[in-house]
Amino acid sequence: MSDLRYPIGRFQQEEPIPPEQLQAWISDIESLPNRLREAAAGLSEEQLDTPYRPGGWTVRQVIHHVADSHMNSFIRFKLALTEPEPVIKPYREERWAELPDTSRAPIGLSLELLQQLHERWVLLLRSMTEGDYARLFVHPDSGPLTLARTTGLYAWHGRNHTAHIAALRERMSW
Repeated sequence: MSDLRYPIGRFQQEEPIPPEQLQAWISDIESLPNRLREAAAGLSEEQLDTPYRPGGWTVRQVIHHVADSHMNSFIRFKLALTEPEPVIKPYREERWAELPDTSRAPIGLSLELLQQLHERWVLLLRSMTEGDYARLFVHPDSGPLTLARTTGLYAWHGRNHTAHIAALRERMSW
C-alpha cells in the first residue's frame, strides 16, 4: 500500500530552478482553487467529515488547512520581498486543524478565500524577477528557503492535498 500522506510523492526539486519549471508551478497555484473545488464537488456533510486516511484530517479540515497554509505562504512571500531574510513564525497546523473554523465551517468559505488569495498571489508571482525568486526567508525549523523553491513547495502542497480528496473518493467509490 502506498503512503496515503503523499499520494503524489514528496516534494523534490534541486536548485537552480529552471524558468519553465517556475512557470509550471505558477500555473498549478493559479488552477488550485478550481481543482480543489472540483475534487470536493457534491460531497455530503458526512463525506466532508471523513478522514482522507486513518488518523488523518477530514476532507473539510484538508480544505481549510490549504487556505490557512497558503495564506501563511503569501505573507511569507511579502515579508521576503520587503525585508532582508526575515525569520518567519511557524504555526502549529495540527492545532489549527482542531479549531472550529477548520473542523466545522462550511468548505465554501475556504474555497472562496483560496480563489481570491490565489488571484493576488499569482499576480505577485508573475510580477517577480529572477532576483526576487532568489530572495530568502528563514524558517526556524528548516532553515533558509528561496522564494523559487517555496513556489514549488506550495504548488506541490495544493496538488498533494487535492490528491488526498480524489484518492479518498476513489477508494470510497464516491
